[in-house]
Amino acid sequence: MESRLGVVGIVIEDRKRASESVNSILSQHGTIIVGRMGVPYQARQVSVIALIVDGTTDEIGAMTGKLGNIPGVTVKTVLTPR
Repeated sequence: MESRLGVVGIVIEDRKRASESVNSILSQHGTIIVGRMGVPYQARQVSVIALIVDGTTDEIGAMTGKLGNIPGVTVKTVLTPR
């Protein structure tokens, strides 16, 4: 499989409950993460993480699938065509 470049957006609604799980998953998949920016958005009581990723669709899908299964976490992904 060929590598794809993409952006993963993560919104965490319950930081206290979800942040440890999110960080653990991101650490497990650190080899495909090129860059990360996290912003605690106090006005809405959420945290937003933006990732730049470079990996196969299977690798990216494995990471986003685990993240999306955490209660209170929303994940969206945009990948390059090739």
